Amino acid sequence: MAVAQDGTLQPVTVKASANAAQPLGAVTPDPADLKADRAFTSDTAGLLRNLPGVGLYGAGGVSSLPSVHGLADDRLRIQVDGMDLVSACGNHMNPPLSYIDPTRVGSVRLFAGITPVSVGGDSIGATIQVDSPEAEFAAPGRGSLVKGELGASYRSNGDSLAAHASASYATEQLNLRYDGSSARSGNYRAARAFKAEGAAASDKPDRRLSGDEVGSTSYRSRNHALAVAAKSDRHLLEARLGLQDIPYQGFPNQRMDMIGNDSSQVNLSYRGRFDWGALQARAYREKTRHSMQFGHDKQFWYGTTSNVPGMPMDTEGVNTGAQVKAEMALNARDTLRVGAEAQRYRLDDWWLPSGGGMAPDTFWSIRDGRRDRLDVFGEWEARWSPQWLSQVGVRSANVRSDTGPVQGYNAGYAAEAAAFNARDRKRTDNNVDFTALARYVPNAVATYEFGYAHKTRSPNLYERYAWSTGGMAMRMINFAGDGNGYVGDMDLRPEVANTVSATADWHDPSGEAWSVRLTPYLSYVHDFIDTKRCGGGGAMSACSAANSGAREGFVYLRFANEDARLYGWDLSGSTELARTQNWGSVTLSGLLSYARGKNRRTGDNLYNIMPLNARITLNHRMGGWRAAAEVLLVASKERLSSVRNEVATAGYALLNLRASHEWARVRLDVGIENVFDRFYNHPLGGAYLGQGRTMAATAVPWGVPVPGMGRSINLGMTMTF
Repeated sequence: MAVAQDGTLQPVTVKASANAAQPLGAVTPDPADLKADRAFTSDTAGLLRNLPGVGLYGAGGVSSLPSVHGLADDRLRIQVDGMDLVSACGNHMNPPLSYIDPTRVGSVRLFAGITPVSVGGDSIGATIQVDSPEAEFAAPGRGSLVKGELGASYRSNGDSLAAHASASYATEQLNLRYDGSSARSGNYRAARAFKAEGAAASDKPDRRLSGDEVGSTSYRSRNHALAVAAKSDRHLLEARLGLQDIPYQGFPNQRMDMIGNDSSQVNLSYRGRFDWGALQARAYREKTRHSMQFGHDKQFWYGTTSNVPGMPMDTEGVNTGAQVKAEMALNARDTLRVGAEAQRYRLDDWWLPSGGGMAPDTFWSIRDGRRDRLDVFGEWEARWSPQWLSQVGVRSANVRSDTGPVQGYNAGYAAEAAAFNARDRKRTDNNVDFTALARYVPNAVATYEFGYAHKTRSPNLYERYAWSTGGMAMRMINFAGDGNGYVGDMDLRPEVANTVSATADWHDPSGEAWSVRLTPYLSYVHDFIDTKRCGGGGAMSACSAANSGAREGFVYLRFANEDARLYGWDLSGSTELARTQNWGSVTLSGLLSYARGKNRRTGDNLYNIMPLNARITLNHRMGGWRAAAEVLLVASKERLSSVRNEVATAGYALLNLRASHEWARVRLDVGIENVFDRFYNHPLGGAYLGQGRTMAATAVPWGVPVPGMGRSINLGMTMTF
């Protein structure tokens, strides 16, 4: 309160930015950016590209992996419609975000810094939540509500075409919704030749790739979703069914391609409000049948044998989970959240015999793999004053993993399989997470958040149980896209991260004219799962003395616990340059990110850390018109992981243009990516393995990164009714 001249008390109003209204630690993309990005990508992870600290590991056309502050893949908790989906593949070709088409995304939320325990768990990095649109019901007394949408898009580079359709019918208490989408693309082209022109493989002389064609980047994907929701005054019950069919998806940084991915998800959820607070519950089941083989641009090669019919690899994963969370307002100041989660995961990974050295038996990479997790958490949030908010939480997790006996193709693998089978393979981890966060809003132009987190992640099944040191088998285990081969370690310990982070958000009182947001962070990770060169020989001789000392070429690695340090900062901001009634508004926005990661025991750099990068965008908006000119600046990647023989990439600058116009029922989008057709290698793109004899280490050129896409003209149209 303030004191006026007459001695009376006057109220003081404190306004916060839009970010202050978010849950602690959360950021969301601009809805206009999200709508524009949906028109030109079939990769849902691409919708995160405008968020601070986010990079994308290169993979298939619909399967890139988000990286946040240098941590990626299983180190992040990624939820799709509340489900903790799991990648069922030794190359992580089917990550969680690949199971939802961008056109079905209704909202995205990123917890990049300190993650509250109520949304964290089994991760040491960020939490990403991607959800379908909320069920919409008819207004009281209005009868029924019928809505729908049809859309299509085209990208010239790769001759990419995508289409989607949705329809919903709703009454005051019931909503039925269907979403369907299809996307396909050929190989995209780089801005110039980066390799010699030639056949994809010696046994496919009619399949020739030009020097600028990036092999194994084609894909086709089909998705269907059906949702039913019923509500009363204070309760909402939803059932969702999702089906996916990916007939093929090439991977330019893997030795294999996806030749089939069939998945089904059943997702039941409940939300209710009571006099004492709110209750949420969810139960889901995901089943994935995944197959890998050599696609159109690749050929298997086994010694001098030329008639081996490829190398079939099959995976089946079944993921069942349940969650319950309650939120109780204890009084005007204090809110308590408590909850429990259970996840039961089963995985089989087998490779059928196909001749040559891959016979006469089936190779079992993971057999009857099991990873079960049970979590409980409690979180206390207190609003001490209009300016101060705090949150403290604790989560306890029990993670149990195990696997059945394995076998190799033949007697050459017998000794190693027997040694693996003779061990007690059951492992139990008891993990504890703790977070403490605070938000301070001193006035109408500033918001501050800061906190500390102690977070834990247990190894996945491949990190612990991939067992063969045979060169061919090791090259089939690779989440990194670096061309190297990996083997697991049954005795890996969980990763434990201690992170401090702060965010300063300065803005005008309305939160619309200008803003500046700075987030520095520092994380120490004990028992970080990095890698070591495997040596000392072995049954299949991949772990040789030469492998231990190689300074160039692809190598063989064993997952190993190390200690690591990651730090960096994100700086973002925007300002309104002009606003007139006749010409609309012009705004300038920017994002600058820096990350650094180091192995504290060896002194080596961590792998695939995005170098200093910036994104500067000039936006124009007037009525239904929106246009943007975007400049992307990326520094050279020179701090490299020597244990992996990581390859450097040069810095680059790209210009992207996009525009859209939205009428009452129709929206048109047009864009040009990489306007000047600049050649570049994305720092997180991995090693090029897109064509040829990808299983023959000497036949695949080492040191060639996957190039980025050349110029592409993009068109999109959406109609609603």
